[in-house]
Amino acid sequence: MSARDEWGWYAKHGARGIPGSRALSAELERIVRETGIKSPITTPRGLGARLHYLDTDAGRQALRNAGVRPGTLRRWQRGKAKPSKGSREKIERAYREIRTHNMVRSGALTKRLQHEGRGTRVEIYPVNQSQVPAQHQRDVPQRSIRIRDWATITHAWAAGDDVQLDQAWGDIIADIASDYVAYAYVSGIGIGA
Repeated sequence: MSARDEWGWYAKHGARGIPGSRALSAELERIVRETGIKSPITTPRGLGARLHYLDTDAGRQALRNAGVRPGTLRRWQRGKAKPSKGSREKIERAYREIRTHNMVRSGALTKRLQHEGRGTRVEIYPVNQSQVPAQHQRDVPQRSIRIRDWATITHAWAAGDDVQLDQAWGDIIADIASDYVAYAYVSGIGIGA
């Protein structure tokens, strides 16, 4: 039975989950976000820090791609205007794009996760069976694994390569348990980085 077919069995009985690669992607996004600028964009300090970070050719291009015009950016930088809520969202999107790119390009994200060869522990929370009738529930424990090689994962994630990320997740869980699909689709994961 394939993972997709077996997931159909879980879903039929009310289990809830998302592909493990999607949960992995969300955790990588969380790590990049939490290791970046701490001040919220709604504060002068947070806004100023993001605009300063984006004051590069790549940053200005990311802002243009997000819909910010150069003249508008100059007015913000000079303090002659304040960005609206919609504009702050554009700034935040551009900031995250450039920060992610910089962390992957520089190897900082991979280095952080590889932790000098020791790797990083990942907690895997299997599919949520709270809505599954007792007679159909399977005993699928929470698992904890250590991933040592993050380069393929971080590059696939940064490139938005869902196929490669799915394959990487499949490789990660291949040896965990016989109930593979309980970890192919998960309720969530946690990365201790």
